[in-house]
Amino acid sequence: MNIQGKTSADTKDDMPIAQTFARFANQLRDGDIPQSVRERARYLILDAVGIALASTQYEFAHRTLSAASEFGDGDSDVIGFGVRLALRDAVLINGLLVHGLDYDDTHTRGVIHATASCFPCALGVAAASKLSGRELVTSYVIGVEVAARLGSVAKGGFHQTGFHPTGLIGTFACTLIAGRLRGLNERQLAMAQGIALSLASGSLEFLQDGAWTKRIHPGWAGAAGITAAALARNGFIGPKAVYEGRFGLFNSHLGALAEQCDYSLATEGLGETWEVSAVAVKPLPACHFTHACADSAIFLHHEHDFDPRDIVAVRALVPAEVIKTVCEPLANKRKPQNSYDAQFSIPYAVASGLVRGRFGLAELEPESIADPIVLEVANKVAYEADPASAFPKYYSGEVVVTLRDGRELRHREHVNRGASDRPLSASDIISKYLENASMAVSEARAKQILETVLALDDIKANEFSRNLGGRV
Repeated sequence: MNIQGKTSADTKDDMPIAQTFARFANQLRDGDIPQSVRERARYLILDAVGIALASTQYEFAHRTLSAASEFGDGDSDVIGFGVRLALRDAVLINGLLVHGLDYDDTHTRGVIHATASCFPCALGVAAASKLSGRELVTSYVIGVEVAARLGSVAKGGFHQTGFHPTGLIGTFACTLIAGRLRGLNERQLAMAQGIALSLASGSLEFLQDGAWTKRIHPGWAGAAGITAAALARNGFIGPKAVYEGRFGLFNSHLGALAEQCDYSLATEGLGETWEVSAVAVKPLPACHFTHACADSAIFLHHEHDFDPRDIVAVRALVPAEVIKTVCEPLANKRKPQNSYDAQFSIPYAVASGLVRGRFGLAELEPESIADPIVLEVANKVAYEADPASAFPKYYSGEVVVTLRDGRELRHREHVNRGASDRPLSASDIISKYLENASMAVSEARAKQILETVLALDDIKANEFSRNLGGRV
């Protein structure tokens, strides 16, 4: 399927990006997506389901469910809780469950967690519309393709201006998912994206104090996308130059950084090159920007014999573009106040790796975060912009440790684990899923859900939704 669209922000006679996306979402058929891509999509969904089940064991999930329940029940399933809420409220919670542990996948070039918004939206709308699991997967793929490309246009710029692309960009992807599943025509799909421009949101202010707000961004993107699609379906009018306009997405949110945008990336290879295949599955439960340094520290722990108390200084080399997110303010990053603080902290991730030789969910428990030896090492971690960085293609990182005896230990991860050039295998994803799911359900139940996810193309979406909701 070849979709011709806008290739430059300055080419005014070309089709607007939103129109190109609308045509893609309207015309794409199930069979246009290669089977290998559809299989990859199901494995990404499996990863998301495992994380969502694990999230049900945490306070943030229960508090959010309590808040959403104040609006009344409904017909849409909340994963793992055995309750039903109104469609948009269920999508809100399910997005939070997938993203809440920061263990969900990342499209590296787009710097976005697309599955966390796209899957809950596709699940909710497909089930409510009594469509097939095959159509759920197709709409999910549409959403990921759009989200990945829009994120790529900005070249990591949204993080520099304080916006979280997962919530911001995810809204447009979810708008097209909901619109496709609700049967909107091409004109309505284009209009819906214009409406979404006024609904999209996501602030990075949570980085200052480990607030919970980031967790809700993908679910809110889903709810906003459903709202935008419904408004467009009923004739509500939105602007046309959604992305490239004077006050379109990139100009309004990037300021001077909008000049670096490559608008051709929005539609390049659309329908032919599948960005779903470039989505990275996380091996560690933390911001993807920390992974290379965390793995470097873990490597040094296992490769060399040293006492953490003999560490004099640590240097972490990170891409300049991620410094604001995982290195600053340095005093906060060296002494995280909660799990979310720790998940976005290069000093903590590196210290955990050097002291313990691991960085998993257990390292995010309060007693682990307060470990005096880890905090002592974290206080010695400084950062530098990595001159050899290839960000955003790769989230590379290097750790250099100076010991009291004069030794200097160093290790570099050029390509982070899970990236498209170093992917986790299907068996790796299944193992991760089973480990996460086992926190909430029995082994037999986890395996039954696994089989259902991998057979998603052949079952009904509402049956799948009921299964995940725990009402079988």
